[in-house]
Amino acid sequence: MSHPTVADIGSILVIGAGELGAAVLTSLCRRRDGHPDAATIAVLLRPTDRMPDTRAARWSSVGVAVEYADVATASVAELARILAGHHTVISCVGFAAGPGVQRKITEAVLSAGVARYFPWQFGVDYDEIGRGSAQPVFDEQLDVRDMLRGQRSTEWVIVSTGMFTSFLFEPAFGVVATDTVHALGSWDHELTLTTPEDIGVLTADIVSARPRIRDAVIYLAGDTISYRDLADIVERVRGTTVVRKLWSTEFLDEQLAAGPDDPMRRYRAVFARPTGVAWPKQWSYNAVRGIATTTVEDWAKANLC
Repeated sequence: MSHPTVADIGSILVIGAGELGAAVLTSLCRRRDGHPDAATIAVLLRPTDRMPDTRAARWSSVGVAVEYADVATASVAELARILAGHHTVISCVGFAAGPGVQRKITEAVLSAGVARYFPWQFGVDYDEIGRGSAQPVFDEQLDVRDMLRGQRSTEWVIVSTGMFTSFLFEPAFGVVATDTVHALGSWDHELTLTTPEDIGVLTADIVSARPRIRDAVIYLAGDTISYRDLADIVERVRGTTVVRKLWSTEFLDEQLAAGPDDPMRRYRAVFARPTGVAWPKQWSYNAVRGIATTTVEDWAKANLC
């Protein structure tokens, strides 16, 4: 198949305009503005976003075409009819859309003959983690990879980002509390973290990168730190000593067994792993390209009380 240049690309469609989708759209628009031969940009929103003063109005006002479908309820054929009008599709709809949605969107992409697809894989290294992990939704991510690797008509790019930086500090996650930092599994276990804003900038860069990136897994890293580093960061930013408590793998497994449907217990068990959730920042796409990103300490200084 022939591969068009940026100027030849008719349209880029972003599915979803939540935190990540908005960041991707914003960065794509920045690259588009001032370049008359740039690709057009569209967003797929839920029909409820048609109302005034909603996401549709916001994106229309900056020249983003708006299309509507609920990916959770639409059929593969319905989605394929929409996607067929676009060269590049970037899915920013995550696990909250419900089980099976990632496979459905991917099936629609392949059915529509989309030239290039960025699936919603903005997370950990699912290949490394493998099937049967503490987080069952990860298996669907591997299904998507199998679907893409099993065909040759649609180019694909998987962007691995690690955990969203803000999630590490979510009270419900329980790692960073008011005066305590918990380590999951070991103080030496590491996490790779990236902010949605940086993911947006870097995804837009990957879309137009030369030489063209195709059929590849690309690793981003806003920062890679250990739980020990995290405790040090929290102490520096807050200017006080924190209590350091280890939640061992055995303890986390017991907690998960007692509440197997608790999503946070699932995530804690996953992020207690020594592999699959972190990679060296120095060989990330952004580090190799010299693109600055927000470190965990940068984020903490801006957001921690």
